[in-house]
Amino acid sequence: MIPALTVLACAVAAGWLAPVLLRRLDLRRRDPALVVVAWLLSMTGAVLAAVTGVVLLLLPGHGAPVLAVLHHCWLVIQHGSPPEVEKLTGLLGVALLCALAVRVLVVFTSGARQRARKRRESYDVLRLAGREHDGPPDVLWLAHATPLAFSMAGRPGVVVATDGLTTHLGETEVAAVFAHERAHLAGRHHLLIAVVDALRGTLPFVPLFRAAPRAIRDLVELCADVAAVRTCGRAAVRTALLTVARHGAPSMALPMAQNAVDLRIARLRHDTPVPGRGRRVVSCGLTALTAVSLPFLAGAGLLITIAVLACPR
Repeated sequence: MIPALTVLACAVAAGWLAPVLLRRLDLRRRDPALVVVAWLLSMTGAVLAAVTGVVLLLLPGHGAPVLAVLHHCWLVIQHGSPPEVEKLTGLLGVALLCALAVRVLVVFTSGARQRARKRRESYDVLRLAGREHDGPPDVLWLAHATPLAFSMAGRPGVVVATDGLTTHLGETEVAAVFAHERAHLAGRHHLLIAVVDALRGTLPFVPLFRAAPRAIRDLVELCADVAAVRTCGRAAVRTALLTVARHGAPSMALPMAQNAVDLRIARLRHDTPVPGRGRRVVSCGLTALTAVSLPFLAGAGLLITIAVLACPR
């Protein structure tokens, strides 16, 4: 039972301590894609550690399969005798995990339907007021003097832009705005935000899940900036970001200048090198491996410490 409780304790520690460590990362110099991976896989690692701890509770010393343990507990309950503490705890853990999984599914499905409905309504209105024949085919233009651009996910995704962009920005800066918004669509950032929102709605009492949506929203903006810098250059992205006004947009959209503007400007001024694709893949892989395995490594270290202290001298 000690290994199971140790792994569960590490899962709890990851849920409370991981956001503290992740917030300390200097996003002005770090590759935001790595930090996105760290957030997502830290959440995954905490969940996997919790599931592993519950499974270990259902597999006491003799190592019976989970289904056999469940069947045994059902038989003893039918005969009026209580199951062993470990098995009862494991069963309660399984029931809790199943309830949480169902809640995640319900919250995500409900949110997806609401976002799809709002997007359809907004897109229908925008199509009536906008023009699709000017410029790139995936851009919907609106006759408005305020420089504004945002992306809307869908099949296909679309970038909505105002005529004010071409009035206030040069051709290179407008291209940087489009590169930024298309990076949101290509990276499926809208779906990513929807997933972490659903997890927060399911586990709002866990700091890691509660802080993730805000952090991911800021990070995907940094990721889109990196993609735009790779295409159009740092100066164009900085000029576009400083020029685009902070106006409202539909809730399912990702505007150019709404989240983490000060941080993004600071990052652009720091002249942070744009990471190569090969290096990014390797770095993301190592980050993913570390984030997922960290709760298990902490559990193993804690067990070794307990074993050493318990050994007679």
